[in-house]
Amino acid sequence: MTAVEGFVGTLARSDAARDLDRSVSCRLTDLGHVVQGRLARGSVRDMAALPDSPAVPKADIRLTMSSDDLLAMTAGRLSFGPAWAAGRVKLEAGLRDMLRLRSLL
Repeated sequence: MTAVEGFVGTLARSDAARDLDRSVSCRLTDLGHVVQGRLARGSVRDMAALPDSPAVPKADIRLTMSSDDLLAMTAGRLSFGPAWAAGRVKLEAGLRDMLRLRSLL
């Protein structure tokens, strides 16, 4: 949970996400959980882990990765851009959000 909050918190503090007010989720494929929260005003709020299931509501910004890749990114051993390009991290969002977040890639 700390790693997700750190990673999404870094995203929230970026210039690209400064004015966003969106729901965000991170699906951890190897753990079978989805961590959801709200990205707003430069911070992340209301983070909660839920068992992964089709009933989990889709967030506006959705990340999918393994817990190992998440830990590697928060420790600085893996960069988002190369992980995304290699298919290790998946980012799903609306076109407007993708255009705003493109600086992260």
